[in-house]
Amino acid sequence: MSARLSRGGFDDLLRLLRERGYRVVGPTIRDGAIVYDELDGAASLPIGWTDEQAPGRYRLRRRDDDAYFGYVVGPQGPRRHLTPPVEPLVKIRLRGPSPEVEPAAPADPPLALIGVRACELAAMAITDRVWTGGPFVDPRYADRRGRAFVVAVDCLEPGALCFCAATRTGPEVADGADFDLRLTEQGGAFLLEVGSARGQELADAVELEVASADDERARRRGLRAAEAAMRGRGFDLEGLPQTLFANLEHPRWQEVAERCLSCGSCTQVCPTCFCHRVEERAPLDADAAERVRYWDSCFTDEHSRIHGAQFRPQTRERYRQWLTHKLGSWVSQFGSSGCVGCGRCVAWCPVGIDLTAEVRAIQASPRPPADDACGEVELPAARTYAKVAGDPMRPQLAAVTAVTRELGDTVTLHVEPAGPFRHLPGQFCMLSIPEVGEVPISISGQEGAAILHTVRAVGAASRALTELRPGDRVGLRGPFGSAWPLDQAKGRNVVAVAGGLGLAPLRGALRELVARPEDYPSVRLLYGARSPEDILYGPELLSWDRSIRFGPETVAPAARAGHVKVHVTVDRGAPGWTGHVGVVTTLMRRKPMTPHALYMVCGPEVMMRFVLAELARAGVPAENIWLSMERNMKCAAGLCGRCQYGPYFICKDGPVFRRDQLAGIFGREGF
Repeated sequence: MSARLSRGGFDDLLRLLRERGYRVVGPTIRDGAIVYDELDGAASLPIGWTDEQAPGRYRLRRRDDDAYFGYVVGPQGPRRHLTPPVEPLVKIRLRGPSPEVEPAAPADPPLALIGVRACELAAMAITDRVWTGGPFVDPRYADRRGRAFVVAVDCLEPGALCFCAATRTGPEVADGADFDLRLTEQGGAFLLEVGSARGQELADAVELEVASADDERARRRGLRAAEAAMRGRGFDLEGLPQTLFANLEHPRWQEVAERCLSCGSCTQVCPTCFCHRVEERAPLDADAAERVRYWDSCFTDEHSRIHGAQFRPQTRERYRQWLTHKLGSWVSQFGSSGCVGCGRCVAWCPVGIDLTAEVRAIQASPRPPADDACGEVELPAARTYAKVAGDPMRPQLAAVTAVTRELGDTVTLHVEPAGPFRHLPGQFCMLSIPEVGEVPISISGQEGAAILHTVRAVGAASRALTELRPGDRVGLRGPFGSAWPLDQAKGRNVVAVAGGLGLAPLRGALRELVARPEDYPSVRLLYGARSPEDILYGPELLSWDRSIRFGPETVAPAARAGHVKVHVTVDRGAPGWTGHVGVVTTLMRRKPMTPHALYMVCGPEVMMRFVLAELARAGVPAENIWLSMERNMKCAAGLCGRCQYGPYFICKDGPVFRRDQLAGIFGREGF
């Protein structure tokens, strides 16, 4: 039942929220814009002000009345308070007799969010699915969101850039939406609707009047007028993800790139963008290192950089990544579009790029002829995940029990977790050195209680890991990701194709295949290295197949595993080398690749492209090929957005994929 709330009653409502321990946050004017900040009371609201918006333009002007909520939306919404731009995650204390990991800060007081519009409420629901709907839940966000008291407000005066009617996220704060109280401003008072038990408790504590049928009719008229004012804006949502991914080579991407500054303003003001980076912070006057989360953007150079390679070096690719994710792959990842029609990205773009115009231009033109062999991108249905308990960003301190020098710059760390640890071959962990950094490292096997990780020194964090010694401690998170399909491989011929360090993610699976001939009757490994000195796990390869030759043997091999054949090649030979010389695909041409076998492929991406081409020529169906992917991962839990790969996150949907899952994406520039 609706009620009428006077302005005095609204002031009382804010006062009661503060008395109940809430930090009251709502719209206020600062630096020439309406932003979300702490409110001292109703006087802090932008009373009598509105905002004028156009592409690349935002201005405040006085209204001819004293409306409390007579504006549209400013550059900030609830996002910055639910997921702060800078947020400490954990403290890692290594100095002293008892190393430990502890929370970085006590819990914040609960939030009371005032003036939340329908588009912002929809954005919060979308953000809920990102941060709490996957296999991992971020406890910091879940705590803030669960304790937040939401006072929503109907939007009766949409701005020139609003298109929430097209995205079906406004202008009405609909019955059943996740709010505690809903207000509709009507002259000098508010029509109030209760949406929760705690909202009812607060409403009972303020003076209310009974609302009339005329009040409700006035609300409906206002909402219909607001919706009519947006008619013709936006774009058609029907089939939009498929349209975007069918037009990845559309000339419009280059046209918009010629205007785009790649500044990331659109992502900073978007209420649903969630990309972030994680860094180590070690103050000189502190005895502990902090791990801190910072807002980031897919427009930055570092966002998709890994081992010195840049997967999206051009602005064209970065804008395409942002828009196809927001409006396309978001649907298969989270079950809805990532756009709520607020128009912020248009207003705050320095050059006035309007994403609605870009989408309409692509929708209106036919798909250009494909100029590559990637083909169509297949978008999977929205997925559900089994929940994993605990804070995914909190590492444990594990002991390094042994270090095996594999190559000049490569070691295998024997890491013993503090408690039970279950993993599957193909999964990975995040290893870290406090005050240095954290990197994803594949699990390369297990010996006793020790989990093996083979690490090559390619950056500051990985170099620090290779310098560890027995007795040292290392930060360990995981295991994460998908595994090699060993169950599907039972009773079948299995062929593993590896290049360089790509043998490490396959090693755990190969050990299973070698140890169980009754399940895996025929196993072949085709392995390519740069030189004889770069062959990984040489003694172990000899133990699997005594017929291979590396030159003089330094370790006596174990008994041969008769169902296993190992073939090794190097890019360039050396004195004493008696094996094959050439890339790994030369081994594939020596004997037929049978279509019915199961293939597992891992190595540099350029190598995998040539391997897949050979398998395609041999008639091997895509569903019989599995490969392990690598991207820039900072969270490993599907929360930071950095390993975005078309409709997938490498960390939670991979790293092991079936070839047909990546149809139209693998090998395409910019992915």
